[in-house]
Amino acid sequence: MTDIALTLAEKVFTELATAIVRGELRPGERLSEQNLVERYGGSRAPMREAIQKLEARNLVVRIPHAGARVVSLSLQELKDIYEVRLELEGMACRLAAERMTDVEIDELHGLLREHADSIAAEQGQSYYQKAGDLDFHYRIIKGSKNHRLHQMLCGDLYHIVRMYRYQTSTSSKRPQQALLEHQRIVEAIAGRDAELAELLMRRHIQASLNNLEILLAQEEGRS
Repeated sequence: MTDIALTLAEKVFTELATAIVRGELRPGERLSEQNLVERYGGSRAPMREAIQKLEARNLVVRIPHAGARVVSLSLQELKDIYEVRLELEGMACRLAAERMTDVEIDELHGLLREHADSIAAEQGQSYYQKAGDLDFHYRIIKGSKNHRLHQMLCGDLYHIVRMYRYQTSTSSKRPQQALLEHQRIVEAIAGRDAELAELLMRRHIQASLNNLEILLAQEEGRS
């Protein structure tokens, strides 16, 4: 494959991943290679590669006789994931309070100031976090200094968790509330209160799950 095709595949992958996480492509929505060719140009090969990359990130699934579709999880599957998050991210937060450097904590404060500006720009309607170091949860996990935890939480689960985290951030008042919860977590980490940091992270994730359950119930009621 040529360098141009590789660049196009990466461009399509990045745009589609963002659209999926932000809910612009809905769970269950079909991705057609031909439609992507018509939208982006090029050939089917880079479109196929982009879809394969999305599939590897668990954002897309291939269904026999139905093609590639945006992943759609049942409420029970989501609960299973959030149970894992409760335990592992709580642990990561406790370790971060013990292991993050003062410089890393200052950077966390700076990141949340950027998030506050982003929420204000969206008029308080959503709380979108880009992947990696621009993501609060990613930075906490990274700050745990535990390679295995990082592999588990920032591997298979990471992008699908981002997708459903964003869904919970678009309901009334949730963006500001989530930001406040993040700020309290960072305050606990800065105070080196590992027990409180873990407790606040667990409460934060449980609140997100509760909110997601309400949203899914509302959607089911409308369908």
